Amino acid sequence: MSILTSPTTLTLSERFQAGFDQVQDKMMHLLASSPLLLVAALILILSFWLGGVVSRRMHVVKQISRSNPYLDGLLRNTVRTLIVLAGLLIALDLLGASSLLGAVLGSAGVVGLVLGFAFKDIAENYVAGVLLSLRQPFSPGDAVRIDAWEGKVISLNSRTTILMTTDGSHLQIPNALVFKSVLLNHSRNPQRRFEFQIGVGIAGSFHAAMDQGIGELKAIEGVLAQPAPNALILSLGNDSAILQFTGWIDQTRNDLGRVRSEAIRRVRRRLWEAGIPPVETISKVVLVRTEPALLQLPDNGHVRDTSVDRDLDVQLGQARRLEDGNDFLQAPPQDQ
Repeated sequence: MSILTSPTTLTLSERFQAGFDQVQDKMMHLLASSPLLLVAALILILSFWLGGVVSRRMHVVKQISRSNPYLDGLLRNTVRTLIVLAGLLIALDLLGASSLLGAVLGSAGVVGLVLGFAFKDIAENYVAGVLLSLRQPFSPGDAVRIDAWEGKVISLNSRTTILMTTDGSHLQIPNALVFKSVLLNHSRNPQRRFEFQIGVGIAGSFHAAMDQGIGELKAIEGVLAQPAPNALILSLGNDSAILQFTGWIDQTRNDLGRVRSEAIRRVRRRLWEAGIPPVETISKVVLVRTEPALLQLPDNGHVRDTSVDRDLDVQLGQARRLEDGNDFLQAPPQDQ
């Protein structure tokens, strides 16, 4: 009858011998499994190679990337990752270690959940960037208003939408905020309306004042004939009326601010020439002993520039080149 020896009664040499025996058994098992390990390694290498080849030659990805540059990299990486994971699963199953893969995936799921809570804002901005790249609500160079911010679009990356304000500053807005905010795109429709108001005295004819103003608007370079300029009485006071004039421009050829400025100047001058001066907000008494002088025009007839304002275009192009490779947006045809 044999007596089992307690581990605590083993001598140091016996413990070393037991450990050496276990290592020897593991090495013998590893050598016996070396052909399977070699085959598993070859399968894994083949999956990496196959994933790269398939992701580069997918015609569907090429067609999608023409309309959405960001999806090009996203779909290629997704296909490559799926093929590599399939190769890894086959290799582990060949080695009889499928349970190891389940444990790793389970641990990865827990870690992913923890990281998801920790980086919720980053993940939200990333998903919003993907959705914005799919919808393409704006293009590079578009003049937009997002919530309380306004500027021209430089680029859209994984976290932020980058604008250039009218004073040349770079403005980065989180994609989640862009996706949830009210977005006003001034450039999507090439035709845009401008308006301004001018006060006139009630002693004159409102009909004549509106006709004179509309006639002058039609003669201004950049104001479209269709839709035609218009005028209406916005409000009426005790001694004056406020007239509102409207007109349309083509933003691809003319600048809204410049055309509006020129329209205000020339309509005001036209009303002075017609004997309809603007209302004075300060009452005054003038005592004269001679005949009053003829009405002096407060402005000359020089024509001012109304072309598209290109001041930001050079800076916008430089900023876009710095974002090359990180932009999810598709440039308009004229920028390609």
